[in-house]
Amino acid sequence: MIKEINKDIIFLKIKSVDATIADLDIVKDLEDTLLFNKKICVGLAANMIGVSKNIISFFDKENIVTMINPIITLKDKEYQTEEGCLSLDGVRKCIRYNVITVTYFDKNFNKKIKTYRGFTAEIIQHEIDHLNGIII
Repeated sequence: MIKEINKDIIFLKIKSVDATIADLDIVKDLEDTLLFNKKICVGLAANMIGVSKNIISFFDKENIVTMINPIITLKDKEYQTEEGCLSLDGVRKCIRYNVITVTYFDKNFNKKIKTYRGFTAEIIQHEIDHLNGIII
């Protein structure tokens, strides 16, 4: 189900908690909302649709990838950039890493470890920041 984008800064600053198999309905809502906002959005965290669970969805090229309980385990090649966010107006400067490795669970709760680079890595970092209550 398509959800409204949460713009409540106080709520967005709350650190999310780990998701369980009982939270798979949130995955569907997150993916539906991401698809609906496809022209203006490349990724979403669950708290952006009002749920404080550690789930993100993002576009990796044309495919939607959903990560449950993602943790960045490696960061390399720091750089400064500017990012926007559906939950905020305008753009802000931030530090990102060009190469990251993420450990997470997929929608079937299979553990995955994957390395991402470039813009996709930037999206993932932005969304994981949301899960940790960090707003750019």
